[in-house]
Parts: sequence; C-alpha cells; structure tokens
Amino acid sequence: MDKPLAERLRPKNLSDYVGQTHLLGDKGPINGFVKGKRIPSIIFWGPPGVGKTTLSLLLANELQRTFYNLSAINSGVKEVREVIESAKKNAAFDRNAPILFIDEIHRFSKSQQDSLLAAVEQGIVTLIGATTENPSFEVISPLLSRCQVFILKALEKKELEQIVNHAFEKDTWLAEKGITKIETDALIAFSGGDARKLLNLIENVVSLLPDKEALTNELVKEVVKSNPLIYDKDGEQHFDIISAFIKSIRGSDPDAAVYWLARMISGGEDPKFIARRLIILASEDIGLANPNALLLADACFSAVEKIGMPESRIILSQCAIYLATSPKSNTSYAAINKAQQLVKETGNLPVPLHLRNAPTQLMKDLDYGVDYKYPHDYPNNFVSQNYMPEELKNKAIVNFAAQSKEQQLKNDYQAKWPNKK
Repeated sequence: MDKPLAERLRPKNLSDYVGQTHLLGDKGPINGFVKGKRIPSIIFWGPPGVGKTTLSLLLANELQRTFYNLSAINSGVKEVREVIESAKKNAAFDRNAPILFIDEIHRFSKSQQDSLLAAVEQGIVTLIGATTENPSFEVISPLLSRCQVFILKALEKKELEQIVNHAFEKDTWLAEKGITKIETDALIAFSGGDARKLLNLIENVVSLLPDKEALTNELVKEVVKSNPLIYDKDGEQHFDIISAFIKSIRGSDPDAAVYWLARMISGGEDPKFIARRLIILASEDIGLANPNALLLADACFSAVEKIGMPESRIILSQCAIYLATSPKSNTSYAAINKAQQLVKETGNLPVPLHLRNAPTQLMKDLDYGVDYKYPHDYPNNFVSQNYMPEELKNKAIVNFAAQSKEQQLKNDYQAKWPNKK
C-alpha cells in the first residue's frame, strides 16, 4: 500500500469519472470535444478535490494526446519553455498538439503566463489550466481570451457516497480490512465536497481500526476532533480555517487571527487569497469605524503581489493584527443590503425631475434639472433638498453605529436631515 488511497482509486477512463455531469453528460461541452476528437485550450475552475487534474489526464488519454504536467508551485518560465521546445521537436511525429496541464495556474506570475501565449496561440500546445481561484482575477487577459473556462462543482452527497462505495468495493487493502459496517454521513460532512479529502479521511480512519470493525459516524468525529488536519493534509483551500480567521478578526482577537493565518501559510494557502479576504473584511466589518483599514488592506494585497513568499507572511500578519485591533462597524454592509432590499421591494422608481440630466434642449424644455439647488452656492456647501424618488422621500437607510467616529457622522447627518426616518 505505497500509494495513497486517492491515487490508487484515480479513474482510468472517463466512464469511471464521478461528477461534473453538466460538462460530461450527453449534451455537455467536454463530451462534445471527446466525440469530435478536438479540444480547445481550457481553464478548469473549481474547489479542491473535484477532479480537475484527473479530468485533464483522462481527456489526454481519450484523445490520444501527449500529456505534459507542470505545477505552478515548483515550475517557472524555464520549465514552460522546455515543454514548448519538446512539443516543437515532436510536432512531426504528433499529429495533434500535446496537452500542457498546469496545476494551480493562478500561482503563475504575469511573466510566467506570458511565456505560454505564443505556444497556445500558434497551437504548439493545448493548454489546460486548473485553478481554485477566479480566473478573471488570476489569469492574464490575453491568455484567458484564448481559453474556454469551465466551472467544476463541489461533489454532491450522492456522488460522494458513490466514491465511498467504490473505494470499499475496489480497493484491495480496504477489502482486506473487512469493515463490517460503513456509515457515511460524517465522512461526507467533513469532506466538504472534496473527493480527495474524503478518501484521505477514509484511509486515515480505517488505518486506526482493527480488522472486521465498524466504521461509524461517531468514530469519524472522534478521529477528526483529535486531529483536525487528518482530512486536510494536502494544503488545499481550508474553508473552515479561513472562516475561523475572518471570525477571529471580526471578534477583535489578534492572537487567534495570527494563529489561523499561520495555519493557512503552513498549509500552502495562496497569500493573495488571504489578502483579498482581508480587503473584504476591512470594508464589511470595520468600514466607517476606521476608513484607513481599507487603505491598509489594499496596500497589503499590493505588497503581497510584489513581494511573494515567504516575506509576505509578515505583511499579512501586520494587516491581520491591525484589522483585529481596529474598532468594528458593519454600517456599510448593512446599508447596502437594506438599500438593495428596498430596490427589490419598490422597483424602478422614477428619478425626480430636478435630479435628471439635461444634455439636450428638449430635456430642458421638459424641466429636466429645473429647480436643482447647487450645494456649493449655499453656506457650508449644503442645502436641504430631496435626493430620493418621491415615494421614498425622507426614507433613512444608513444606521450609524454607536461608536465615537460614527457618532460624529451621525450628529452631522441628523443636523442636515432632521426629518429622515
């Protein structure tokens, strides 16, 4: 049993592949490519453990293409160019362009992605990139425009149950253990739709069992409780840990924030993913209580992009501690939610005439912009007038928090708009 269970059970052909029926079903685009024996360059975007690597390898086998496999973690421009040169040399022997698979392509820098452009454009290689991050943000536009993006979904419960059953039916080691009863609810819950995580958990839990014992939900919970990383040892996106990280900062606990940050860094988390979440938090949970938080979080993302690891861990730590110790407010978050709900309830209310744009004489004749009061013509650059649709006149949306900075804003707001409720 040298190979991990997930590797031993990797599908050998497309008929054994579980999930992604929207791509592989009778009318699915990937199925169409296979039938037509042609495939464009592709970006597979989806969460960990849904089969991006496996699907890419199976496509290469199905289409009888040479398969080059690079990981963005340990490959650079040099390795990309070597693959391209190899593809050029073999062009006379290979009727179809080989497939160049790049795992975690979002970790490639701009220059590394640039090195792919000409080969993809000229058809020297067919690129398949796999990413857990939104390719619109992480893949350069020229390369993205030459690829079709397909979203892979987290596996559903019935698909995960299928994988569990297949494992106990087909794997020799599991068969030899002779497990007498298999409860799947806890296994599936802790897998988070990740097939690799599911199989890792099965392997680790069963390895602790004597032969011919039962695999129960309670046993799985106890094993995970005693070793929370047992089902997530490959350094994939830790959705539970990023949640704990964000909640620690929101709860103003810098010690917990730095601890969860260290857990993510140790697990190989993409530092830009962490930095993006800090930007969101700076606005959602701090906002008006400390507007500088958003500026610092944005600067953190920019610095992380420029510096890279391992030094970026210091920048992320500084930002996390600053945000955790900053005063908190969700006023902006609550206000936009309330405003969107109001729009949903009231529909497209007309813009008052005095607020309308009047670029033509006809619009002026229709009184567009008439009676608008220009605030700069009045003392302190303010004059009271209605800026809302008539049906929502004097409607208050923003609810300022009861902390010092926002109270100053609230006092000024109420002095200007005493009738708003």
